[in-house]
Amino acid sequence: MGATLVLEDESGFSLVSPLKRTWSRRGQTPVWKTSIDHHQRLNLLGALLVSPKGKRIRLCIRSYWISLTGKEVIAFLQQILDRVSDPMVMVWDRHPIHKRKTVQDFLASHERLHMFYFPVAAPELNPAEFIWTQATEYTAGTAPHNAKELKTNVFNAIARTRTSQKRLQACLLGTHLDWIN
Repeated sequence: MGATLVLEDESGFSLVSPLKRTWSRRGQTPVWKTSIDHHQRLNLLGALLVSPKGKRIRLCIRSYWISLTGKEVIAFLQQILDRVSDPMVMVWDRHPIHKRKTVQDFLASHERLHMFYFPVAAPELNPAEFIWTQATEYTAGTAPHNAKELKTNVFNAIARTRTSQKRLQACLLGTHLDWIN
């Protein structure tokens, strides 16, 4: 078919970052100060774009400070359509925003997009989940104080993954499925 494989997922990051192990002198408990505002959340749509022969993997990301709706999904899909000229086989989960009528109408109007779904409750099969695993690992323990610091930390994590074919391949290998061969 000569199609680009598109593996999509969404995630979010808040000012309350996960903590990693840390150390301190005996009897001196370390203290990490962070923002108490749990409502500010950076929501991301991300997709791994695997070339038809599997030799190149790219990462496409779109971010929002609002809750994701069908409108944001359509903007992300258009971003992918603008970047890839080949036909596309897109695989994503069964999140309710993917099933919105506006999203389904958009998909129906683009013959280059062939849609498939991951099984229900099987995030371990979606390689795009590992984008967020790498970003969470990178941002753990950073304790951003405001939205600007959060965005900087998350985008530094994304840049680290985006610029490394080994990290992008690790996303595919993390599922233990044969995506490329």
